[in-house]
Amino acid sequence: DFSKYCSRMTIKNLSYFEIRNKSQDSGIAEMEELPVPHNIRISNITCDSFKISWEMDSKSKDRITHYFIDLNKKENKNSNKFKHKDVPTKLVAKAVPLPMTVRGHWFLSPRTEYTVAVQTASKQVDGDYVVSEWSEIIEFCTADYSKVHLTQLLEKAEVIAGRMLKFSVFYRNQHKEYFDYIREHHGNAMQPSVKDNSGSHGSPISGKLEGIFFSCSTEFNTGKPPQDSPYGRYRFEIAAEKLFNPNTNLYFGDFYCMYTAYHYVILVIAPVGSPGDEFCKQRLPQLNSQDNKFLTCREEDGMLVYHHAQDVILEVIYTDPVDLSLGTVAEITGHQLMSLSTANAKKDPSCKTCNISVGR
Repeated sequence: DFSKYCSRMTIKNLSYFEIRNKSQDSGIAEMEELPVPHNIRISNITCDSFKISWEMDSKSKDRITHYFIDLNKKENKNSNKFKHKDVPTKLVAKAVPLPMTVRGHWFLSPRTEYTVAVQTASKQVDGDYVVSEWSEIIEFCTADYSKVHLTQLLEKAEVIAGRMLKFSVFYRNQHKEYFDYIREHHGNAMQPSVKDNSGSHGSPISGKLEGIFFSCSTEFNTGKPPQDSPYGRYRFEIAAEKLFNPNTNLYFGDFYCMYTAYHYVILVIAPVGSPGDEFCKQRLPQLNSQDNKFLTCREEDGMLVYHHAQDVILEVIYTDPVDLSLGTVAEITGHQLMSLSTANAKKDPSCKTCNISVGR
């Protein structure tokens, strides 16, 4: 495993290493050049690791003691020109058998494009290195969080979820124009749309899962939805059993905060056997709808009874279209609190409550 052998070096150029070439040391001038890696292959990519292998000529191969790996985030053309640039990461590894695993959440982030190049090196008795030419540069992209990573997030969210409060409706706030558009252009049915990039950077639902956002939080003193909202002054309310029932599956999607004391949990409700259900089944931890720390649906005295966690803000994604005729649309009496919007909100990478030890 590469992580056992590599030490991290963040340097701006190779002068950081005491590397000699043949013209600087006549004692090495007679040595044959070290083989240059070629045909680099990247495999087994996860959110914070990958395997790398390459081919090289057998000539002078036995002199290789180390590999140098130049790993850089691929530059985003739309990035802020004045933003601090990431310092390149130079990794030094003992010459272990290939393929070699590169693992490290401190320099690999999920769903991020990287460039990588390799050179072979021979460590001399005085500690200096003789190196080959750099290989060609290749590109790859790290993966999303796996179910294992999401389960770690889930367990951290469970710790702060708090006690459960009863509720009876899901609701969705938007501007009046949104609901007018739904009536005129979509036959009265709200349509799923692709989730934005808010939350954890490695979340497998961001930019991929299609759904409709709903809330279910209630005010502690009234047991009813709050009259304020960051998303618009018009609210669609629908009875909880219309969206969440024994014919739906419940999944954990994400846990994050936005540099604030309160935290958000994203849950996904998908009708059994629907495309959304199949998407989630492959990527997200499934929750027991009757027994979990966030959102429950239980039958009591022949009626479905619903509860939500008090100490986290739940964002519920429903993966199928929802007809407005199944509920009501009315104007709220409170304020539109834009500061609470989570649209494309970035997760606080330093929060110990909602981060796990993999790329953010």
